[in-house]
Amino acid sequence: MSLTSAELHDKLKFYFGFSAFKGQQEEIILHLINGNDAFVLMPTGGGKSLCYQLPALLMDGTAVIISPLIALMKNQVDAIRGFVEGHDGIAHFLNSSLNKAQMQEVRDHLLAGNTKLLYVAPESLTKEENINLLRQVKISFYAVDEAHCISEWGHDFRPEYRRIQPIVKEIGKAPIIALTATATPKVQYDIQRNLGMLKAKVFKTSFNRPNLYYELRSKVNVDKEILKFIKANEGKSGIIYCLSRKKVEDVAEFLNINGIKALPYHAGLDANTRAANQDKFLMEQADVIVATITFGMGIDKPDVRFVIHHDIPKSLEGYYQETGRSGRDGGEGQCITFYSHKDIEKLEKFMHGKPVSEQEIGKQLLSETVAYAESNICRRRTLLNYFGEEYTQDNCGSCDNCLHPKKQFDGTEDLLTVLELVAEMKEQFKSDHIANILTGIHNSIIKSYNHHELPLFGIGKDKGVRYWTAIIRQAIVQHFMEKDIERYGVISCTKKGLEFLKNPYTVMLTEDREFAEVDDDEDAAVVASQRGGGGGDPVLLAMLKDLRHSMSKRINLPSYVIFQDSTLEDMTILYPVSLDDLKKCQGVGEGKARKFGKEFVELIARYVEENDIQRPDDFVIKTAVNKSLNKVYIIQNIDKRVPLDEIADAKGLEMDDILNELESIVSSGTKINIDYYIKQTVDEDKVDDIYSYFREEATSDSLQDASLELGRGYTEEEIRLVRIKFMSELGN
Repeated sequence: MSLTSAELHDKLKFYFGFSAFKGQQEEIILHLINGNDAFVLMPTGGGKSLCYQLPALLMDGTAVIISPLIALMKNQVDAIRGFVEGHDGIAHFLNSSLNKAQMQEVRDHLLAGNTKLLYVAPESLTKEENINLLRQVKISFYAVDEAHCISEWGHDFRPEYRRIQPIVKEIGKAPIIALTATATPKVQYDIQRNLGMLKAKVFKTSFNRPNLYYELRSKVNVDKEILKFIKANEGKSGIIYCLSRKKVEDVAEFLNINGIKALPYHAGLDANTRAANQDKFLMEQADVIVATITFGMGIDKPDVRFVIHHDIPKSLEGYYQETGRSGRDGGEGQCITFYSHKDIEKLEKFMHGKPVSEQEIGKQLLSETVAYAESNICRRRTLLNYFGEEYTQDNCGSCDNCLHPKKQFDGTEDLLTVLELVAEMKEQFKSDHIANILTGIHNSIIKSYNHHELPLFGIGKDKGVRYWTAIIRQAIVQHFMEKDIERYGVISCTKKGLEFLKNPYTVMLTEDREFAEVDDDEDAAVVASQRGGGGGDPVLLAMLKDLRHSMSKRINLPSYVIFQDSTLEDMTILYPVSLDDLKKCQGVGEGKARKFGKEFVELIARYVEENDIQRPDDFVIKTAVNKSLNKVYIIQNIDKRVPLDEIADAKGLEMDDILNELESIVSSGTKINIDYYIKQTVDEDKVDDIYSYFREEATSDSLQDASLELGRGYTEEEIRLVRIKFMSELGN
């Protein structure tokens, strides 16, 4: 079959109502119609589905579209039927959701030659009865959608995808088109090799989405920050991604309580509820969908204006694809991600018990995500570099790093040091190993290779591992070095790097970003003082800190026991002029307000009057009832001296959740007594040491600082328990 460009444009207008193709669509379609294999690498919103839908309608036979999106197949089939009215059975799907009568209808239409597009889940494709059915049908071509699922290096690996090639051979040979919105060069090769299409023509559209804005924020009071963001973008449609089903439910409930129409979406919901919630989002009966990564692939909603990651994704590919669901129409798309090291630790724990090779792949993908998060290089440049694309502009003007750049410094000498070490070690080691050598860390791996005897061992111990890791990361982005993904991230010098070693010149590098080390629970105000940034009014903030300092001297209490920095920052935004107003600031309950608040609200009232300040409308955040009930339940059971681990078990919580709740309770001004539990679980000498540290040495309530100062003999849980005791006894 052959068509001219004019004929193809006529068909495009007839079926889909479009006057012109986007990007490479026309070339891809003509290539496929002429019987050739194609590998299509096109970002979300680029129009991948049209590349197989239009040729399927034009070619003789049935196109088999292999897709993992069971929940979306009905929507896609309905959409095709909407385009082509009056053609009974022109599109069908084949998956486990069909009953016997529906299955028979699909069979009848297929065998009668009515069906032009058949959407098949990979699991359904492997069933013998379906293979036998498709052998009786003329296949026009096979489309492998979301093809990254084939690769173990992809962000959504599905083992069933590995079986596509032998099954295709069994059904009958026909052209193959593989499509994905995200694939590194490694994943691209893996897909083509597995499908037996290494000679296929590759159509690669730029990964750059210039309309998207990328930003990473410290994960402090995350639910409150998300609520503020959505309120500031009222009426706009958005997606919030969370890693766990529980967090999806919690965030959706929290938003609804605070007046945002939000719906949950995750694999734990029954299929009808998922489909209903998805349809409500598409039909704009809900503004926000809160979802795990199961949501979004294939969603045709062009006006999503923001994508928020409550938790950092497992890979940059996943991040890129999920953020790509924003601004598909070319309009505004804000991509906000909340990041903390604790999320990385959780993701690393999930890998335990998996096969070693799977763990290595997972760690490598995660390390790329960490590098992206903590880097101060242009986010767009880093992303495109990851996908093998060069971005030459110095400043994209649409990411946090470009809009708020960090200071640059002359990194020539340190870059030379790194390159010299990599070259000396015959390019056989990963970035963390290189950074450890330069920092002078004596670990078992370094000793096993005798790398502690290298001349460069410890040469940069004053700068730390994070600094050297950042140097390596920037060297890779600037192509002085490269990372071999197939060998789990082994670093080697490029031709450019080796030439630089011989003939050095000045290279400017950028200081790395630091993120607050906090838990992701929005109620854990006790740790929120580590948040980056300042308050809304820097003059008032300085005055409040002076007042807190003088009060701490007067009553002989550490400043952080009176009010957290984050509480003072909230005061400079909300301008509370009464104790009731003050209780709307984070970390302030009835007890705190009554005990310490009078002087603060009096100062603020004077400041507001003297400076003729317009106070903002009330921004009251309501919390979920079940969380309030949890707090009441915990306090009641502590009064009964029930062990904390038993309280956790009774409510289906982790010990970490209980400690978060307790920290929130005491930081807000409620007094509790957990001495009975501390005596059971913590050595008396340790209690004295930890208590003395917070009473006499600590300049903040930082858990990280306390752990470093107290040393290895003290667990995080022990320090947190005694810190709760200390905050309750002295502050409440």
